[in-house]
Amino acid sequence: MDKFIIQGGARLAGEVVVSGAKNAALALMPATLLAAGNYKLSNVPRLRDIQTMTTLLRSIGVEITRANGVLTINSFGVSKHEAPYAHVKKMRASIYVLGPLVARYGRAKVSLPGGCAWGPRPVDLHIESLRKLGASIELKRGYILAEADRLKGARIRFEVSSVGATGNALMAAVLAKGTTVIENAAVEPEITALALFLESMGARIGGTGTNRLEIEGVDELSAADAAMIPDRIEAGTFLTAAAVTGGNLTLRNTIPGHLAAVTDKLREAGCVVRTENDCITLSAPETLQPVDVTTAIYPGFPTDMQAQWIALMLNAKGSSVVTDAIYLDRFKHVPELARLGADIRIRNNTALVRGGKPLTGTTVMSTDLRASASLIIAGLIAEGTTEVLRVYHIDRGYEAIETKLAALGAHIERTRSDEF
Repeated sequence: MDKFIIQGGARLAGEVVVSGAKNAALALMPATLLAAGNYKLSNVPRLRDIQTMTTLLRSIGVEITRANGVLTINSFGVSKHEAPYAHVKKMRASIYVLGPLVARYGRAKVSLPGGCAWGPRPVDLHIESLRKLGASIELKRGYILAEADRLKGARIRFEVSSVGATGNALMAAVLAKGTTVIENAAVEPEITALALFLESMGARIGGTGTNRLEIEGVDELSAADAAMIPDRIEAGTFLTAAAVTGGNLTLRNTIPGHLAAVTDKLREAGCVVRTENDCITLSAPETLQPVDVTTAIYPGFPTDMQAQWIALMLNAKGSSVVTDAIYLDRFKHVPELARLGADIRIRNNTALVRGGKPLTGTTVMSTDLRASASLIIAGLIAEGTTEVLRVYHIDRGYEAIETKLAALGAHIERTRSDEF
């Protein structure tokens, strides 16, 4: 396994081009199952999760090639309707194939998904929405078995807004007979990107970008092309990395509005943040101010930035409170940050961060994707050498992060770990 070796103390400065959004690509790729055809998806990042979805779709019969950030997808040859455990266990987003398979082929056998090793994120909302659309569903030996001659429009109201369940229900509804209304739908930019892609394929969707979607099912769709939106979490991660080191950063290929909750908090911490078209610039203050955050569904502060914000607050002058209202136990990075000298106390779903205390480099271990990012950010300000193990987690969601950080002046390198 690879690891990162970081020499702390460098101030980050320069420009970064933000990669395409992982979570948008992971929704659009299975959407190609809805219509046989040739697709081109551009600005797709080279990530472990993208490779996992590629392998899964290939096992179903989809042909996929990659060149210069463009995925060319041929979905004419779909011959299976099963997503086996061997592929699905690696990533929760693999459940996105469920809706398209049932909608187009009338049946699906999808393993219960895996992914990050924290928090219960059940698939109940996915299953219930398909049942409301008329699918017969059985859970058997770790698999979701779904069948329907043709799905029928229905009213679906999510008690809890869910990005994944909204995406699955939306993909299923576009080929259902009649009208489907999805209430309390997720409004994350990645869901909007999916809806726009489906519309370009011929789907009839009203309310795109709002929490109430009205879908008039059609008999068939056709292939289309799309470019991935910028990855807002990658952008937010680099902004916090620059801020924690007292740096200056320009982000290119961004949509500033997608990051408003993060940039607002960075301004509260004392950073000067300017936005223009597809560009964000940040200048860090001499001393960061402590700022409390509470995660919320979009457009609130994203739970995927919670770990990075805790790492940022380690360099603030004073105490801050970070509350995760989305996932109640997403704090596996905290014990590893403590190994660097961080003073953090956890109570239920809240972290009390006492900032301004010196960190000392040591060996820490990644436990999940965003936890990995927080350890790297902390390593950038720790005195001496920090080794971050099991960086395959971060490779799931950040494209060549060490290369981009090094270009900004960070002393970071990837090497092989002696860990067994």
